[in-house]
Amino acid sequence: MILPDLAEWAGSGPRAPWASDPARSRGRRHAEPPPGDRSEFQRDRDRIVHATAFRRLVYKTQVFVNHEGDLFRTRLTHSLELAQLGRSIARRLGLDEDLVEAIALAHDLGHTPFGHAGQDALDACLRAVEPEGGGFEHNLQSLRVVDRLEERYAAFDGLNLSFETREGILKHCARAAAERLEAAEPGGVAARFLRPSGQPPGPPSLEAQLANLADEIAYNAHDVDDGVRSGLLTIEQLEAVPLFAAPLAEVRAVHPQLGGRRLLSETLRRMLSAQVQDVVLATAQALREAGRRLGRPPDAQALRAAGPLLRFSPAMREASTGLKRFLFARLYRHPQVEATTERARAVVRVLFEAYLNDPPASVRQRRDDSSLPRQVADHVSGMTDRYATREYQRITGREAFPAERPEAGPSAG
Repeated sequence: MILPDLAEWAGSGPRAPWASDPARSRGRRHAEPPPGDRSEFQRDRDRIVHATAFRRLVYKTQVFVNHEGDLFRTRLTHSLELAQLGRSIARRLGLDEDLVEAIALAHDLGHTPFGHAGQDALDACLRAVEPEGGGFEHNLQSLRVVDRLEERYAAFDGLNLSFETREGILKHCARAAAERLEAAEPGGVAARFLRPSGQPPGPPSLEAQLANLADEIAYNAHDVDDGVRSGLLTIEQLEAVPLFAAPLAEVRAVHPQLGGRRLLSETLRRMLSAQVQDVVLATAQALREAGRRLGRPPDAQALRAAGPLLRFSPAMREASTGLKRFLFARLYRHPQVEATTERARAVVRVLFEAYLNDPPASVRQRRDDSSLPRQVADHVSGMTDRYATREYQRITGREAFPAERPEAGPSAG
């Protein structure tokens, strides 16, 4: 084989040839002295962890709104679980763990309160008042947070992260938005989205591809966990999902008396392990094939021409898609979740309209060339669930979520 066995890099320290090298980073938007005894990607990670937007994630919705229970995932716990999964896979593939972790911890910094419900409402609000403004999208907002909105440094706005971390944060981008970003930063993080019509975007680094796939693995698993904890899903329903049913059968064969939380946790642990193993094996094979085509071990830059390589096997991709379909049908579109979702949208609409008519001091005092609607969107998207709920009650005199669901249902164990 052209490529050495990938096990050579597993936990051994040196990066594989296909890993992003922080010493060869494409740099930062504002020049800074070297980071001393840290790598460039370690400095990125540290800046993200200390950011105000990162702390706010502790009170931002994943699926269940913050008031619905203390044990449900939030955007912060999701980001931490994603970072753990990402580092584990990166170590086995010889990738740069620090870059994967930085992308994982930053990928949701631009999310609104109340999860996707808040994003949808804020997008509609912006498009209504600025039809050509591009609306609201949380990946773009995460980049905006780290490029402009954080206020921690004397010499520049934002966190001034490396190109590689910023590229990983911007995992989706519509062409119109990419054109605006490219005009402000020629050849920057949006350039890969501007290929000729009909061609897919160019792939980012393997580390960015890994963070994206690990995101899917993490939220599928913890949404199952939270769904059962809430009582909206049952083990019996999940037995119809092959990705869950296979490890469940394994657990029952080894521990026939196990039930409740332990049964669910052990099944999810095995489900996660199976997906991690599948990603490592499928990606290793893709790397070997890329090496054969090149006639040498591929480096990080050469792999960008090879297309996306971080992947599931076809069978695991089908199984993961099946679980996602199940969650959409049985959890995300559950009547109780949709009722809360609609109330969340109403809260965001009220806040946007109120602040647009009477901007708060934090908006009025900003030195920003963005439009007022965009600045109001920045303000609303930065809110936690708790703060948005309090502001809604202050403005309207009404409770945002008058009917609360119990923290755990009968199937939570």
